[in-house]
Amino acid sequence: MKLYNRQFLKRIVLSTVITVLTIHAVAQTDVDALMMSKNNFCTGFMVGHSSWKNYWEGPLKRDNQNLGTVSSNMIGIMGNYGIKDNLNLLFSVPYISNAASAGTLVNRQGIQDITLTLKWMPIETTIGKADFALYALGSYSAPLTNYVKDYLPLSIGLGSKNIMARLMADYQLGNFFTTLSGAFFSRSNVTIDRTAYYTTRMHYTNQVEMPNMANINFRTGYRSGKGYAEAILDIMQTNGGFDISRNNMPFLSNQMNATRVGLGFKYNFGKVEGLSAVGNAMYTVTGRNMGQAASINLGVFYILDFTKSSNSKNESDETK
Repeated sequence: MKLYNRQFLKRIVLSTVITVLTIHAVAQTDVDALMMSKNNFCTGFMVGHSSWKNYWEGPLKRDNQNLGTVSSNMIGIMGNYGIKDNLNLLFSVPYISNAASAGTLVNRQGIQDITLTLKWMPIETTIGKADFALYALGSYSAPLTNYVKDYLPLSIGLGSKNIMARLMADYQLGNFFTTLSGAFFSRSNVTIDRTAYYTTRMHYTNQVEMPNMANINFRTGYRSGKGYAEAILDIMQTNGGFDISRNNMPFLSNQMNATRVGLGFKYNFGKVEGLSAVGNAMYTVTGRNMGQAASINLGVFYILDFTKSSNSKNESDETK
């Protein structure tokens, strides 16, 4: 039963990494409609905290006193480089630390997965008085360390290699915007440290077939040169998997659905060009085989303009 709830923490961590680790990296991520200019590199870090006590065992909401409150802390290094004005390359690497306030399960921590994303804006146009843009994104993520996977929810990651494809549309009228995107995640098999396991039937193998995932992300709010403030709706759903049975432990290939709501912001510090702060707070309102988590994430980022450096060097060479 203790192991049972621990799987859910990991699910919270995965949700944080897939939607949040990339939720707001300097506001140019796979779920927003902002791009980094050509030859500009934005980098920084985010810290986050997520915790839950109640969770859904299939459709049944309950708690587990053997676990108490399950919490996850994250620090992530992220970056975004402008290959072109309409083509960006993003990366993120998180360090995760998971713990439970009760029971005997050992805390887990370590470097999780690297995520690389190409973000392309093929269409940017004006419709009446509004600006409209269309984006296409593709990403790949894989574990950076050989962390323990079959120890949910305290394991720091699911251990699968993932390919993500996302389409996104953004509409802005004056300073008010709406952004809608949909994504599909294809996940590889995961190798675990046992040669047999039970889902809805017995499997005599160490290979776990992971169900794919889908995501819908909606955000709306106010955007200007100073930054933005937004409301967020995020829906994650696995395309397959199975429910945790009553009082049983969770497993990597469980069905995992979650609907989260939240608020996000970005603020550009005018006195220091290129410096910004970002943050968001999210709460899981409904779920299936998922902890009802509340999370908060804050980050600081700085933009390095290599175009200016190159121009300065050229001007210096011309004076010789």
